[in-house]
Amino acid sequence: MREIVFDTETTGLDPRAGHRLVEIGCVEMVNGLPSGETFHVYLNPQRDMPDEAFQVHGLSSEFLNDKPLFAAIAEQFVAFVADARLVIHNAQFDMGFINAELDRLGLPPLKNDVVDTITLARRKFPGQRVSLDALCERMGVDNTRRTKHGALLDAELLADVYIELTGGRQRGFDLMGAAAETQTVVETTAVRLVVRPPRPHAASEAELAAHVAFLAKLKQPIWLLAAAEATG
Repeated sequence: MREIVFDTETTGLDPRAGHRLVEIGCVEMVNGLPSGETFHVYLNPQRDMPDEAFQVHGLSSEFLNDKPLFAAIAEQFVAFVADARLVIHNAQFDMGFINAELDRLGLPPLKNDVVDTITLARRKFPGQRVSLDALCERMGVDNTRRTKHGALLDAELLADVYIELTGGRQRGFDLMGAAAETQTVVETTAVRLVVRPPRPHAASEAELAAHVAFLAKLKQPIWLLAAAEATG
């Protein structure tokens, strides 16, 4: 299974109010584990950067001024995502911005299956905080590098959180190694076995004599009646 954990940074909260993407970060996961493939880009939003947004991610207008427009990377982004399941923390927010950018270019929206990790976390930890920082703390994911929001860093942290939310690190067990380890245990156990001679099962003379004496005490045993009926 191929999944893409992704996050965005923006100039504000609502694309309908003219806010734009300024960063996209994606981490590819294959069969539940990061593959090492990522997609990361900063974007020129073609507008000013409100101070409220700058305080969140630290991306200034000056820094973003020479970065590509979304139009320049849209095809590459859509190709990277392809038909993978998307794993997003607060999916409505990020999908709203991505699809708004695609719509500006006359491109169709993403229709991939989406897993919202906020929904997963609320089911697993009802009534508790489910921010990315809170989940990292609860699940032992090191987020000390996260002094500000960053799309790629947040996607990497979310990938670790997602693994824990959906079963934990046992997914990463090396099955071949486990098989070899099991084989070693079997072989070691076999060496310790004590080989004993087969136990004799033939009756001794004394046992045979005791059996005859016991049968003599029986009155009309069923097998003799059956034999008489068969010959009669």
